[in-house]
Amino acid sequence: QVQLVESGGGLVQAGGSLRLSCVVSGRTFSYYVMGWFRQAPGKEREFVAAVNWSGGVTDYADSVKGRFTVSRDNAENTEYLQMNSLKPEDTAVYYCAAGRGDSTFRSRQMYDYWGQGTQVTVSS
Repeated sequence: QVQLVESGGGLVQAGGSLRLSCVVSGRTFSYYVMGWFRQAPGKEREFVAAVNWSGGVTDYADSVKGRFTVSRDNAENTEYLQMNSLKPEDTAVYYCAAGRGDSTFRSRQMYDYWGQGTQVTVSS
């Protein structure tokens, strides 16, 4: 059984920064592609970023490219999402996810395990 636990969400003013963490337990972390998704009230859950098993390949949604950075520390079984220049439209519940594969993917269906989510609220 794989468990994912996010942390680091909170309330921040527009232009500020937050760093989300996702700790994975239960299986070998380095086997998994790791992703971040978000869901705002009344909207579909959408892809934000992903990183491959080694950390050498990353992918970002256009809406966050240049502002967010995804990374991982396989020794610590942890994935990170550094979020800078936050905007009110970034407000959402952020979820980390893990899936088996060699590269990154954007489809929710490719991820087998999900965290419980952490709230990020950006005030204007």
